[in-house]
Amino acid sequence: MVLAPSQIFYGAYFHCIGVTLWYHLTMKAKHRKALQLIFKRPVSGNVKWSDTIAMLNSIGAELEEREGSLVAIHLSNDIQIQHRPHPSPCMDKGAVAALRKFLETNGVKP
Repeated sequence: MVLAPSQIFYGAYFHCIGVTLWYHLTMKAKHRKALQLIFKRPVSGNVKWSDTIAMLNSIGAELEEREGSLVAIHLSNDIQIQHRPHPSPCMDKGAVAALRKFLETNGVKP
């Protein structure tokens, strides 16, 4: 289905199956998979930090390095502090749940 530019407005367009949000249009498949994994129930323990950072950058989040291994995620005038996992590359389930809640409150959906 091809949409005219007048049908695309304020970052979202509607089609017969559902709603595709603006960040889905520019997101790579790998980033979409990371977003789906974050929203998966039960909470996954296999969410890679590097994939999460790439997905956050693709939706327009700004990342700020803090002291130690803390990272501040700025999205829609809201801030979430996350701990960069080490030595494992995967986030723990509590961090994934906190990130999911942060994304939900800022209107990000898989």
